[in-house]
Amino acid sequence: MDVAQGNEVTQEMVDQLRPGMTESQVRYVMGTPLLTDTFNQTRWDYIYQLVQEDERVEQRRITLYFDGGRLSRLEGNLRPTAAE
Repeated sequence: MDVAQGNEVTQEMVDQLRPGMTESQVRYVMGTPLLTDTFNQTRWDYIYQLVQEDERVEQRRITLYFDGGRLSRLEGNLRPTAAE
């Protein structure tokens, strides 16, 4: 049986992120973050893991950082692709 845990994060979602987006714009694109740090509310973590037959098959992680309520940077194994 396949077990998906966390926020499903797709490349299409990440490609919509732009520096300067407000927190509400990011939440509209990405959904509610899986983890929010109560001591650092400027960091949002989105984690997705797929397990098949007790073996982790896929894991995606992206961490978003805000400055003054606007998206300032991101880290993780998903990065926005270059705009055409």
